[in-house]
Amino acid sequence: MSRQHKKKLAQEPIEAQITELNHEGRGVCHLDGKVTFVRGALAGERVRFIYTKKRRAFDEGQVVEVLQASPERTAPPCAAAGVCGGCSLQHLSPHAQIAHKQQILLEQLRHFGQVQPKNLLAPILGPTLAYRSKARLAVRYVQKKERVLVGFREVGKGFVADLGGCPILIAKVGGLFPQLADLIASLSVYQQIPQIEVAAGDQEIGLIFRHLAPLTDLDLQRLATWGAKNEIHIYLQPGGAESVQGLLETTPDTLSYGLAEQDLRLHFKPNEFTQINYELNEKMVNHTLSLLALDSEDCLLDLFCGVGNFSLPAARYADEVIGVEGAEGAVARAKENAQRHDIRNAQFYCADLAKEVTGEDWTKAQYNKVLLDPPRTGAAQLLSQISLRQVKKLVYVSCNAATLARDAGILTELGLTLRDAGVMDMFPHTAHVESIACFVRE
Repeated sequence: MSRQHKKKLAQEPIEAQITELNHEGRGVCHLDGKVTFVRGALAGERVRFIYTKKRRAFDEGQVVEVLQASPERTAPPCAAAGVCGGCSLQHLSPHAQIAHKQQILLEQLRHFGQVQPKNLLAPILGPTLAYRSKARLAVRYVQKKERVLVGFREVGKGFVADLGGCPILIAKVGGLFPQLADLIASLSVYQQIPQIEVAAGDQEIGLIFRHLAPLTDLDLQRLATWGAKNEIHIYLQPGGAESVQGLLETTPDTLSYGLAEQDLRLHFKPNEFTQINYELNEKMVNHTLSLLALDSEDCLLDLFCGVGNFSLPAARYADEVIGVEGAEGAVARAKENAQRHDIRNAQFYCADLAKEVTGEDWTKAQYNKVLLDPPRTGAAQLLSQISLRQVKKLVYVSCNAATLARDAGILTELGLTLRDAGVMDMFPHTAHVESIACFVRE
């Protein structure tokens, strides 16, 4: 940014009326015929803000004073709210967050899919604090402070926020930031550890230390001692994702989480994808199975199946389950999880579902129900390649309301009806909208 541009932004706070919240959780106001998105502002509030960016189509700002607060404004549970980039809605009450996300979902369905559900499902709720079991923590040695910082990055910046902890992370990790910083500062390669990845099961915790230089024997000893003291498994990552390995011979290869209603325990490697909120995930699995209403005559096609999060519970009820996933490791884990529980009516295939799949063996199966749980990009290309003529019901679990809405439009064009849709509070205090939709053939 030029000095001239910085000077233009260095001005007195502007007073404005906030009309709504956008899908990113920023307040919206209109000044001189131009939209400004104001971080930290809520719908209905009168605020003073300063400009942080000026663009041709819209401007951006940051609240400096709330003149007239929304009744839904609440004290953030974290002292770093507004500085740390990990959360954006801590100043909005939890029940209002849900209402906002429901509104976003319905707006996106109308805007991108030109569809509306016949029934709005009750939101699926879980814990709002100490829920996050997976996260990537930034690490940096700050020369000016002469110390190591561990945490999340500041809003809109590359700096690591100076945090004493995080109330959103699972409790055992959320309070360890200072100790982790001290641990890294004691290592010979303290300037060459850029991140720590948190990967927890519901019973065990793992931390993956990315290191850009070899660790000495003393470094390894210090890591092992710290891990044993805190009852945390330590993993090392000297290269790409495939290089992750346990620090000790006794370090478990996998972590796990349980699904009590189906009497399952699913294992995964620390760097493999799992949902970040185990209590909400269990409710989501049960809710999804309720919508699918599987019985002994059903064949379910589970696309983007991961380590079997939905496939294996579904196999308890369906005649057959076919799971398809692009990550080879996750497919291997799904097969291992099936073997652990002697589940023989679930088959798993590896296929890149973002590419051509026409003619794959699994596409020829006689499935009558489908489950989709795609990444943020959605499943538009896939939907054009698989047959849905015989499908009586399709449930779509989504982490991006916009791509769900787009795909909902495609599904209705293919003869399915959007019967139900609703939100699930997988990511409290963030603007991420986790949602679920049920399509039926009428």
